[in-house]
Amino acid sequence: MSFADPQSVTFPAPLAGTISLPRVVSGAYRSEYSSSDGLVTLTASSQNGKRTRRMLRLDHAKVSADLFVPATNVKQTMSTYVVIDVPNVGYSNAEALAVYTGLKTAMTASTDALITKLLGGES
Repeated sequence: MSFADPQSVTFPAPLAGTISLPRVVSGAYRSEYSSSDGLVTLTASSQNGKRTRRMLRLDHAKVSADLFVPATNVKQTMSTYVVIDVPNVGYSNAEALAVYTGLKTAMTASTDALITKLLGGES
């Protein structure tokens, strides 16, 4: 079963804005949603084997001046994602959600202080 189509993502400043992401790929274990310009992509996927891995990934691209040739523009990309890796037996969906919620709470506490520090190179 797939997510609703389209999905949307809302960025705060400095990227400010909400972007609609219609589904562009749909498979048994993967769906991809992309902006009309192809610069923002949301991917949801699952891998099943000895363990089950679920991934939600957001890719973002922008065009900016080349550091070495300022008159030339280049495409820059980044991504952020969360992977939930669970054994095939032993954790219910509710328990896995509780572990994820614990991580999300730690990441977003004090206005994203932990992620801000991580982006600054702290560990």
